[in-house]
Amino acid sequence: MLKLGFNEATCKENSSVEKDLELCEKYGYDYIELRLDMLKEYFKTHTIDDLKAFFAKSHLKPFAFNSIEDINFRTPEQWEKLVELFTFGCEVAQAIGNKYMIVVPTMTDEYSTKTEKEVFEDSVEVLNKLADIAEPYGVCCSFEPIGDRRWCCNSLRQALEIVQAVNRDSVGLTVDCINFYMHDKCADVDFIRKVPKEKLFVYHINDCEDLPFGVLDHCHRIMPGKGCIPVAEISKAVMDAGYDGPACLELFRPEYWDMDAEEVIKMGAECCAPFLK
Repeated sequence: MLKLGFNEATCKENSSVEKDLELCEKYGYDYIELRLDMLKEYFKTHTIDDLKAFFAKSHLKPFAFNSIEDINFRTPEQWEKLVELFTFGCEVAQAIGNKYMIVVPTMTDEYSTKTEKEVFEDSVEVLNKLADIAEPYGVCCSFEPIGDRRWCCNSLRQALEIVQAVNRDSVGLTVDCINFYMHDKCADVDFIRKVPKEKLFVYHINDCEDLPFGVLDHCHRIMPGKGCIPVAEISKAVMDAGYDGPACLELFRPEYWDMDAEEVIKMGAECCAPFLK
């Protein structure tokens, strides 16, 4: 059975860390994925001790930070900024007992000509460098392939090969419903069952509108069970692989950002419930 998780992207334009924590606790979420940009805003008026105090008395617990993006093919200046944000995340994660940092491949047309071998080699190198930073903090890197072809690593197969080549206990995978769907319309859900249990770190649950590839984008994410993705089948495959952590609701839908955060978080708990068992 899966736990209930919430990713702050779902309400990020009309909410805050304080509000998300309060509402996720109210509606029975087990875990939260905090966003690094929202955490920086939170720390303008709060301290790390405030955050630790909340989790100490709450059923809700931290699970993953989202996210370190565009990790591939960075210039020295870009890499320096990335490491600065990554280290900030690791420091906070260690303080509050947050285990995972989600890391995302690069999206840009400039790298669309990169071969899979080049992406593989760069990803292995970068994930090793990030793991070197994260491990002393007790933090693990969860690599998330993005199904849209604009991202340089867009398949679960490709991401698993990279993670297995890195071969560190602290580096694993994020499986995300829409990213899996966007790569090949979920043609091989059974592949998820082939992911070793110890490498499946994070599961993002979502659905999407039935739109053609090339039109479909992440803004078309929708509540689980309300779109065209076989969410039940993917969730079952994740559980069959041995994963029993949270199914973290992650949406980037402007319509939800315009709604009251409490309405969205309440609806999210209700829509996710059928897919947790």
